[in-house]
Formats: sequence, C-alpha cells, structure tokens
Amino acid sequence: MSADPSERADGTAKRVVVSYPEDLSNWGRFQVEKPSFRAFLRKTREEAREGDVWEEFVGVGCCGNTLDVPLHVERVEGGPRVDEDTDIEYDVREACDIQGSWRVQSQGGPGRA
Repeated sequence: MSADPSERADGTAKRVVVSYPEDLSNWGRFQVEKPSFRAFLRKTREEAREGDVWEEFVGVGCCGNTLDVPLHVERVEGGPRVDEDTDIEYDVREACDIQGSWRVQSQGGPGRA
C-alpha cells in the first residue's frame, strides 16, 4: 500500500491554498501574489488548518491607510506544519467589501477594475 503523496512523514504541509476576496484591488493582488509575500507567509505561519483566517498587512496606501487582507485557508495538503518547502497557492472567494485608500495603485479604489 503506497502512502498519500501529499503526506509528509514530519507532518509538514506540501501545499496550502489560501483565498483572498474577489474585490481585492489589482495592486493588492499583485502584493499578495509576489514570491516575497509567499515567503513571508511561510516564515510567519507555523501551522495552517482549513478554516483559519489570517489578517495580513499588505502595505500603506497613498492616503496613509493600511490595507489588511483577510486570507482564508481553504485547503491543506499534508500535515498542518508550514515550512520553507510548503507551496502557497491562491484562490479567489466572494467579495467582502474590503476597503482601502488605493487610488494611485488601482485606478479609483479597492475594486478590481
């Protein structure tokens, strides 16, 4: 009987799928999808479990407002532990009326235009 390829013997997640809201601006999507942001998540999250919500700071907008994005853990393949080899992938979920002053970065506001 072969082992599930998504299971690691040490309880580490092979892949974690997190979602961001549909109404996140193009600039916000650019920020969270960057390799450096994925690396940040791997370094700052010890564990990921389906249903977790991570409120993550993305940056400061042109008006001084901060943008915190709620990332929902949708799926975890393997154990709950996150390490430098865990793949972080994104999905899009329903809009949540996310707000932020991103007039410069996203041509008119937080909506995806």
